[in-house]
Amino acid sequence: MINISLKFNSSYYPGPLYPIAGTTSPRTDDGSSPLIPLQRTFVYFGRPYNQIYVNNNGHLTFDNPWYSYTPQMFPLYGSSDIIVPFWTDLDNRQTGAIYYNQYTSGSVLQQATQDIHAYFPGLSFNAEWVFVATWYEVAYFPTTGTQTTFQAVLISGGRYSFVLLNYGIIASTNRNAGYDTISSSHHFTIPGSFTSNATGSNSVFSLGSNVNVPGRWAFRIDDGSTGCTFNGKTRTRR
Repeated sequence: MINISLKFNSSYYPGPLYPIAGTTSPRTDDGSSPLIPLQRTFVYFGRPYNQIYVNNNGHLTFDNPWYSYTPQMFPLYGSSDIIVPFWTDLDNRQTGAIYYNQYTSGSVLQQATQDIHAYFPGLSFNAEWVFVATWYEVAYFPTTGTQTTFQAVLISGGRYSFVLLNYGIIASTNRNAGYDTISSSHHFTIPGSFTSNATGSNSVFSLGSNVNVPGRWAFRIDDGSTGCTFNGKTRTRR
């Protein structure tokens, strides 16, 4: 694993991505990062976590790595908390790379604070920690020449936790995106998952949004006790 920072061409990728930088995950099919200790505790629907795994097939888990490459519909009613920016059969052995990085100061925290203020205007919030996982130009198995780019951005500050799911170019394949919790007490599936419009040039992931920013989906995910406010409209979480 190495630390890398890429110069990102925002005119090429339509998705509003955060910086692509940090440590690279191993180049293995159906693999995962090693255990990543978090520099701040991250609360996910009432459960505090101090570690995370960035799994190669497009999901984040907290207690153990997860190697599943076949997307499934939510709710799973499973035994794990999971965040899924894009669940499909990815293969980074030859094409693309998977990066992860943590921030506790600097411009990334400033950007995260501005974004949360815009999407959740009723909250008094300052980002204290940001974790960015990026699947950058990763191919689908078996390395067919396809390239897909997306991110999960975890943001924490005080009592609040959020996740941004950011999308660049999404090549056509099987697909699912959203989040799920232990026993599915809270879950969300991005509209259009498992449809012909989920991926490709007209991907609803890349062109759609719940915060009026094409390619970005934002969720408050700390305690699950109240609704989320997106651009002045209240959306109740399940």
